[in-house]
Amino acid sequence: MSSRNPSATGGPEDKDVSEKAQVDCVSMAGGREPESLRNLSEDEIKLMNGKLVRKIDLVILPTIAILYILNYVDRQNLSAAKLQGIMEDLHMSTQQFATAISILFVGYLPFQIPSNLIITRIPRPGMYICLAVVIWGAISAATAAVKTYGQLLAVRAILGMVEAVFFPGAIYYLSAWYTKQELGKRLAGLYIAQQVGNAFGGLLAAAILQLDGAHGIRGWEWLFIIEGSATVGIGAICACLMPEFPHNSRMLSPVERDLAVWRIESESGAAEGTEKESTFKGFFAALSDPKLLLLIFCNMLSQGQGSIANFFPSLVASLGYNHTLSLLLTAPPYILAGFVYYGISFYSDRKNTVYPIILVCISIASAMYIIPMSTTSIGARYFAMMVLPFSSVGPQILLFKTINLHLARPVSKRAAASALVNAIGGTSNIWASYLYYAPPHYYAAFGTLLACAFLFAATISVYRWLVLRENKRLDSGDPDQITKVVKGGVTAEMVELNWRYEMY
Repeated sequence: MSSRNPSATGGPEDKDVSEKAQVDCVSMAGGREPESLRNLSEDEIKLMNGKLVRKIDLVILPTIAILYILNYVDRQNLSAAKLQGIMEDLHMSTQQFATAISILFVGYLPFQIPSNLIITRIPRPGMYICLAVVIWGAISAATAAVKTYGQLLAVRAILGMVEAVFFPGAIYYLSAWYTKQELGKRLAGLYIAQQVGNAFGGLLAAAILQLDGAHGIRGWEWLFIIEGSATVGIGAICACLMPEFPHNSRMLSPVERDLAVWRIESESGAAEGTEKESTFKGFFAALSDPKLLLLIFCNMLSQGQGSIANFFPSLVASLGYNHTLSLLLTAPPYILAGFVYYGISFYSDRKNTVYPIILVCISIASAMYIIPMSTTSIGARYFAMMVLPFSSVGPQILLFKTINLHLARPVSKRAAASALVNAIGGTSNIWASYLYYAPPHYYAAFGTLLACAFLFAATISVYRWLVLRENKRLDSGDPDQITKVVKGGVTAEMVELNWRYEMY
């Protein structure tokens, strides 16, 4: 991509990268720069940009993070409920429980694509996302009322449909506000919130399940009631806090709005609210891009690896501890993962790279899959469980960063691409749910995840070769070669901006 970018994160760790980017973008003044910014000096724009990013960070990031914590708490509480007798109360077999886990993704995956196409066309994306949060909180709380296995399946399927709004919508929403030097750490913030949700969910579940029998209500029923009700209330509050898109945000002054839009436009030639591309045209542009197909397959393999999160309490329980201690032991791996995610994204943003980081994560995860299959040592197995959350899921942060920066135009294409990658890639969570049986070794699960790791490494290497070939064509200056790149998804305006596929 072009280095012409007015970004700044407001933090000293990005000073060397972001200040150069600001200088480059100031030099673009000309016809692209908004009228309101043309009389400002380079230093004034840099100062305003730093204040703008800090304001965005203070409002958007905490709100999105809190909602994602709720998202994961409500999604993973069924795994915690398993340790408190929901299988026995609803007379479920192990296979039926796996179906109850996977049925959520049957509703969750297909609804992501239309939802993300809708979010590009509505003026209040924050309100749209928060409305979904309130609805899924109510559905989650209603899970406490189920009395049969069939009722549980119905509730979980509906829950998945509503939760489909959040993750791809949040990814797209962040990409509308942050530039390429800023996006990586913000996506990491989202995944850190995911790990906080996993860790906090286990600790909260351990506390709530102590209410078992209070007022004649089972512990797992209390779990759904309390967590679902909290989601409803917090979602309603966040609806009042989340801003609109940069071009129509009421929390920004007119000059700040112009700068917020220009920051994004100067990278790829388009931003939300400034492009009139048809939603369906953008969707079909995404489908016709060969890079997207490779990224979908990469995410499918990566999400297969990340499926351990859906059964993590059961994996920890295979160590032989009681239910309460098993839930408590799920927290440290997720806390560690949160720190590692930030480190990964900090390094990625600072060095403008993702490919070697992905390969390192895959290599570490591959070694960790072998440990549970080869030993029953509690120390060795728990060490593997400490490492697996960050090594298995970490590459997903970098994949979504790639999607939003390599498939930037038109904006509807970026939204469709995020949803398609997460929706189709997420189908791994359906079939992977049936692999977690026969503890303590879980040969089927860890053997399959090991195969996913090898295929993932091979596929991302093919993707790297493809984008490097496209860069060579752009660098050649040959109109015929550049035409081939344009057919592959790069717009003429991006070519004028000296745009390149970076990070690989």
